[in-house]
Amino acid sequence: MSDPDPLAWETLESNTAYSCPGFEVVHERVRLPDGTETGFDSVADPAAVVVLGFTPEGEVVVIEEWRQAVERMSRGLPAGTVEPGEEVEQAARREFEEETGYIAAEMELLTTVEPLNGLADSVHHHFVAHGCRPTGSRELDDNESIRVDTAEYDDLLGALANDDLRDGRSALCLLYHARFGAESGVP
Repeated sequence: MSDPDPLAWETLESNTAYSCPGFEVVHERVRLPDGTETGFDSVADPAAVVVLGFTPEGEVVVIEEWRQAVERMSRGLPAGTVEPGEEVEQAARREFEEETGYIAAEMELLTTVEPLNGLADSVHHHFVAHGCRPTGSRELDDNESIRVDTAEYDDLLGALANDDLRDGRSALCLLYHARFGAESGVP
């Protein structure tokens, strides 16, 4: 085992300060590298998947979903939580079908990121899917209000530039695919 990084914090105590469906707020007492003891609060958030799904015609499957936190409809890519014991690709296929009714012929991991690692332990797995057809069945969660559509890939990239697509998970997935998709072997 390697020596800990000299900038690492030591966790002295940890407890759940608040719990609700979907996440927990964790309070920790930590010791900083200089010996100072202080508190640190973070969000414990289950892993999530995001799917950039292409139809056989090359259009992207998109959703519009009400987002209460920002009080508006949000346009983006299907995404959702990885269930306990579930493999990430299995979760991507399940969430994609449940939210859109589309089933992917092919599904490949594009990248994995920690989008809020200064605030939360979130891990997002971004996938690219091909051969997506509306042959599945939608099964929305009780708190989901989703409209499904398709869009041209270049139009979605343009929507990012015009501030018309603001969902961070979707933006990252589209931009990563545009820049690195072909280079990483994920067309």
